[in-house]
Amino acid sequence: MPDDDLVFKALADPTRRFLLDLLFERDGRTLTELESQVEMTRFGVMKHLKLLEEAGLVVTRKDGREKRHFLNPVPIRQIHDRWIDKYTERQVTALLDLKNELEGEEP
Repeated sequence: MPDDDLVFKALADPTRRFLLDLLFERDGRTLTELESQVEMTRFGVMKHLKLLEEAGLVVTRKDGREKRHFLNPVPIRQIHDRWIDKYTERQVTALLDLKNELEGEEP
């Protein structure tokens, strides 16, 4: 599956997005910390984290006996640049052209 597909699949689930939000608020959380924030089994949270790792949205590091989870925003930025930014460029340019025309300014 191409990387974009993995990222879209990972972001499609509200629980996974919530886990990413938790890591955005405070990086380096353990499974126990993340599990305490959702109403789901430890195994369920582990499955979601595994999918986020496969998509490259979460990276982990061993810290003694614990595994810490960190947000990797790069794949989200790549999705933005590939799928969102290019589609909004035309609208932004049109708005700037309209602003300049209404204000009598040269582009």
